[in-house]
Amino acid sequence: MKRLVTLAASAAVILGAAQISQAADYPTKAITYIVPYNPGGESDVTARFQESYFKDVAGQDVVIQYKPGAGGATAWAQLNGFEPDGYTVMNVNFPHAILQPSMKDVGYQTEDVKPAFVFHYTPDAILVRADSPYQTLQDLIDDAKANPGATTFSGSGTNSANHLATVRFDQMAGTRSTYIPFKGSAPSMAALLGGQVKAAMSYTTQGIKAGDQVRVLAIATEERVAAYPDVPTFKELGFDYVAGAYRGVTLPKDAPAAVRQKLSDIIGAINAKPEFRQKMEENGYVVTDIPHDKVDQFIADRRAEYASAIEALKAAN
Repeated sequence: MKRLVTLAASAAVILGAAQISQAADYPTKAITYIVPYNPGGESDVTARFQESYFKDVAGQDVVIQYKPGAGGATAWAQLNGFEPDGYTVMNVNFPHAILQPSMKDVGYQTEDVKPAFVFHYTPDAILVRADSPYQTLQDLIDDAKANPGATTFSGSGTNSANHLATVRFDQMAGTRSTYIPFKGSAPSMAALLGGQVKAAMSYTTQGIKAGDQVRVLAIATEERVAAYPDVPTFKELGFDYVAGAYRGVTLPKDAPAAVRQKLSDIIGAINAKPEFRQKMEENGYVVTDIPHDKVDQFIADRRAEYASAIEALKAAN
């Protein structure tokens, strides 16, 4: 028995040393970067932004692949079936990865998709058509209070960031609106521009794409964003609301801690590049720097932040 314990301890030491050596050299070949959505969406856009700097920072390329389905759940449910060597990484979104398992069985739990780094968020924004009678957020709120349920919001998907944001907005404003889900941000915006809904619960990025076809009523950031210097934040309007779709890069959960740290360092170094940050900000994104050792607290904070809205969604289903 003593010999077996000694052998086991020796094996653990050898394995640990091998993992440290593996991390020291990581990466030594191209990394597959899985985007759990169709090409052209924001997860793809930001991964492509990272791709152009990856070789410079890490010395290796990334190869972007797509695995769409079920609002990201198809890919996230398969994450831990990949080899945990750091050469398959995946984009992960919040609140999606908290909201989806909270609502139903989607084949994974939030704990299965712990990011190595959360690198940005796309701020929530309320958009209306340029010819809308809503000149301000207060105009929309007044109408929603006067006509409960008649104020319609388009958004990307059910049990998504846009859906959650609509519920949270109603809770904050004391209104009752109607959320109409579409299969992606583009169809949601098409519904707005086509006059099918009164407003869109969307993002700053979609407002930039739509240009002068839309009016942005409020943005969920701490401070006004460079792309919209004249648009107030929700905070300025009296609502303590800073939120959006957060995106990170995750690994299979059995990946060695040293490899996870190395990937965290790589994504952080890309984030630190001034030209990368400028490109992100010009396109409506807010860069965040949440490395792997702070991810647990980030997720705990988001769980607490979303809790009452998730309960409201459950009650409505």
